[in-house]
Amino acid sequence: MKEEFKTVAKFRDPMSAHILAGMLNENGITAAVFGENSSYPNLNFTDQVEVKVNAEDYEAARTLIEADNKAE
Repeated sequence: MKEEFKTVAKFRDPMSAHILAGMLNENGITAAVFGENSSYPNLNFTDQVEVKVNAEDYEAARTLIEADNKAE
């Protein structure tokens, strides 16, 4: 069975992507960061870094992200 991932957010900087992935993981949703090209953040200015989750967790992840955004 092939695992399907869905993108829940895109960022210009890897740190923001890792913060979101950490928040999702802490809340029981497995999340990973994709698209990091370099260990030097200033070299990644043209590429977007994506946070992806399993397809079956997509709606729960979006709900959690929206709730977190409203809380800020």
